[in-house]
Amino acid sequence: MKKAKLVVLLILLILLTPISISVYADQDSPIDELDTLSDEALQLVKSERYDDAKKILDYFSNQFSIVRQKERTFTMDELQILTGARDEAVEVISSPSADTNERINSAIKFRLAVDAVSSGQEPLWTQMEDQVMASYREMKDAAINNNKQEFEVKLNSFLTLYQIINPSLKLDVTTAQFQKLNTMVDFLDTYRLQVYTKNETKELDELESELQDVFNQVYEDEADPSLWWVIISTGSIIILTLSYVGWRKYLGDKEEKRRRQKRP
Repeated sequence: MKKAKLVVLLILLILLTPISISVYADQDSPIDELDTLSDEALQLVKSERYDDAKKILDYFSNQFSIVRQKERTFTMDELQILTGARDEAVEVISSPSADTNERINSAIKFRLAVDAVSSGQEPLWTQMEDQVMASYREMKDAAINNNKQEFEVKLNSFLTLYQIINPSLKLDVTTAQFQKLNTMVDFLDTYRLQVYTKNETKELDELESELQDVFNQVYEDEADPSLWWVIISTGSIIILTLSYVGWRKYLGDKEEKRRRQKRP
């Protein structure tokens, strides 16, 4: 029985060791360093240290080029979105006409985009669900209640939030779903007066449902298939091992009983 326990422990160690190694490797990976830089830039912008934030963004650009050349792990979408978000953040932060909120929003957009690339699970942009959905529902309620001024204010607030998470959405959801959602949001923005005057609750309901589906889809996809494979494989091996041990024990007991019966 002791041997069986040792076998089970060895199997667990063999199976779980690669997971531990990958975790430590990810912690020191270049993309994680880029993620840290994006967070530092955001914190500096929040502290209104714009020159320092710009230096971090410049350093990010240099490091990003090095990682891109060495690792070659970025897709074309990732390259374009990260470069675009970084350039936009630099432009807004450096603009004398930009206010504090605009600077912070540009830094948040950049931060979320980098996280969407570096984070395999629970991307940061999903934490904005409550804020995005609340803003949308307030806009929808204003339209239903025929409050035009409130409708315009809430719609602009929603669009601002949507633009912040837009690059991250493009990275994390399917192309078809992203295009569908973008088309619906563009329609609402372009034809806002018609939506308000005609009280198009059907279109508003459909867009709300699509937004909710996007957030729900990410939560459903968060489980790592490789982790489930390890769990299932480990469980199966343990069950087989214990079954084998139990069978050997049964045979041993049966043999011992037979020997006793032979004794005078």
